[in-house]
Amino acid sequence: MTHPAPTRRDHLSTALNLANRSVPVLPLRAGKVPFGNCPDCRDNACGGRPNMKTPGPCSCPRPCHAWAAATTDPATLTGPAWASSWKQAAAVAYHPGGVGLTVVDLDHADAVAWARRTLPATRTVPTTRGEHWIYQGAMGSANDVLDGVDIKSTMVYARWRGPGTGTMTALPDTVRALIVKEPSPVRPVTVAVPAGVGECRHRTPAYLERGITMAEQQITGAASGVHATVYRTFLAVLSKHGRCGCLTETHMQRLFAAAQTKGESPRHCTDAWTNARTALGM
Repeated sequence: MTHPAPTRRDHLSTALNLANRSVPVLPLRAGKVPFGNCPDCRDNACGGRPNMKTPGPCSCPRPCHAWAAATTDPATLTGPAWASSWKQAAAVAYHPGGVGLTVVDLDHADAVAWARRTLPATRTVPTTRGEHWIYQGAMGSANDVLDGVDIKSTMVYARWRGPGTGTMTALPDTVRALIVKEPSPVRPVTVAVPAGVGECRHRTPAYLERGITMAEQQITGAASGVHATVYRTFLAVLSKHGRCGCLTETHMQRLFAAAQTKGESPRHCTDAWTNARTALGM
């Protein structure tokens, strides 16, 4: 016996029940993906929502910005700004990290078998191809941590597929370790360092040293937007220290090493350096 597909009213009812249990929810459209941003929010023109990686001023009443729009507010869920989305909704999603949960998304039978061998038992939810294993505790999210294994917690959404069965247990270190990547080895890269063509303004070596140290700290302290931070830092260093001949290959290698510790590849470092020199006409 086949069951009728859930209706818009079913999806909204499910969302309201979850919101009543403090679970942030949002509608998904056909294809089980979030609704696209409205014209005011398209391409993050609004700055994004305050709880996204790049904090912004967005206060759009519509379900823009995917997981970041998930809410527990029944007035928002039933309000006119979300009405058209619920009319087209194909499913309900929730933000696991927003309620202190982590979903280990197992996409096929081999992944499920791995979880049964490796992870402590917890609440499980069957999916179309595999299972969701749900743990108490939030963490970072990442896809393809193993073949057929995704981690869904903070800054992502997970499709709601029902409450599942079993007793939810604490998030194990085994799962947390799945997204910890070994740092890539720092590789020396040879690029051209500008030759001196102007008067030195640094006066003392300490001035230059302080500038390079601050640049290293700016790169390694970047919480997001590492590509842009590396480029802006290279641009600033070259602007201040690249015209008088004081900047050496050793200084450049220090900056490249700082960038590589943040996950930048040697090629990205070289591109950022070249682009910064080009922008400054060097």
